[in-house]
Formats: sequence, structure tokens, C-alpha cells
Amino acid sequence: MSKGYWVVRVSVKNAENYPDYLAAAKQAFEKYGARFLVRGGQYRDPEGRSRDRNVVVEFRDFQTAVACYDSPEYQAARAIRMANADADFLIIEGT
Repeated sequence: MSKGYWVVRVSVKNAENYPDYLAAAKQAFEKYGARFLVRGGQYRDPEGRSRDRNVVVEFRDFQTAVACYDSPEYQAARAIRMANADADFLIIEGT
């Protein structure tokens, strides 16, 4: 079975309030078995546009990745993220 992934690029606009998003999203991440493979860190951007923070989250499968994003728990956290950061967000099926 193929895994599901979130690939997220984030530019935090309000660093003071951004931790509120992380705290709110924790419940959804635990519920859906999210496993963070990349969370920030050093990067190069040899092509295209970049953002300040890059995140890759692994889920059991694509359906679980979608269910986590669509969950009431994550949607509540998303509202906080959107107020404090700009993001590019993909949900991808992979190996």
C-alpha cells in the first residue's frame, strides 16, 4: 500500500502566534498517526520560489493524509495557521 504525504512550504508572518497552530494541530497529527520526516532545517533553493520553512509529513496511506487534512481538528488548526502564515500545501500519494 502506498503512503500518503503532506508536502508543505510555509512563510510565517507572525512568529509570536504561530506556535498556537502547532499546538492546535497536534491533536490531529496524533489521531491520524502523522510522522514528520522533514520539519524546517537547512535547504537550498536552486530553482523556483522558496518559503522559509519546509515540512514533509508521512501518513499510513493517501486516504489517511486526506482525512487528517479534512478533519475538524486540523481545520480548526488550519484557521490559526492561515492567520499567521502563508503556505503552499500538497497531499501526495507516494512510496
